[in-house]
Amino acid sequence: MAATKKTLDHLATRFLGKDGADLEPEEVNVLEHMTDHRPVSRDAADVADDASTYGQRLSDRVAEIGGSWSFIIGFSVILLGWMLLNTDVLAHFGMAFDPYPYIFLNLMLSTVAAIQAPIIMMSQNRQASKDRLAASLDFEVNLRAELEIMRLHEKIDLAITERLDRILSKLESGERLAEKAAD
Repeated sequence: MAATKKTLDHLATRFLGKDGADLEPEEVNVLEHMTDHRPVSRDAADVADDASTYGQRLSDRVAEIGGSWSFIIGFSVILLGWMLLNTDVLAHFGMAFDPYPYIFLNLMLSTVAAIQAPIIMMSQNRQASKDRLAASLDFEVNLRAELEIMRLHEKIDLAITERLDRILSKLESGERLAEKAAD
């Protein structure tokens, strides 16, 4: 049951003091969920993951692996192995393919860095996008809570007013009865 434009305009004016046309997308979403009596909260990670492409997920995975201790330790072991192999073992037999100063190793490291850096930047950009999405979803939840509190205040105020009106009418009718009895 989708909310009508008239209902959204009424709620926007009543709770937000805005015209329906001036609402932000988050505000429209909150008001629609309120009128349909549906929760507005969503998990930002799930929403972001649902919208992610294969390349984005791959960059996250590369950044996750490249930023781990196991990668650093494993890469260090490979580098030390490369240097030992080309300095001591293969050099002893005259077969070192990349002797000191390890020019080929430097080329390989530069290539890895040149490829890995933009991929990590893509992952960081995606994380920033996830953070903005999480902030937007948090705003929606906070707005919904605030509007529901305002709605509850209205209901309580109305109930109190109705009760006071009933008490006043009983008092007035009691006074009239007392006046008639006194006459």
